[in-house]
Amino acid sequence: MKKSPMLTTLLVVLTISALASVVLCYRYLAAARELRQLQVQAAMVNQNRTLIGALATETMEYSKKNPAIDPILEAAGIKPKLGAAPKANGK
Repeated sequence: MKKSPMLTTLLVVLTISALASVVLCYRYLAAARELRQLQVQAAMVNQNRTLIGALATETMEYSKKNPAIDPILEAAGIKPKLGAAPKANGK
């Protein structure tokens, strides 16, 4: 019996397709894993931003009762310095 070149060609195409599927599956799983990690990091950043905003608001309220904290707030850029002109947006 003679081997058909069509059968050999189809087997090569099938092998290449199977290997490409494995590679694409691995890349998809790696990207999904990285996405989950980045989503966790983004959630942590948002949580920290909320906490820092609340802390800044509370320190501004505290500075109304105890102005001794004003130099610290001015150094951190939370409260503008007395007598300083507000910054322009550049528009």
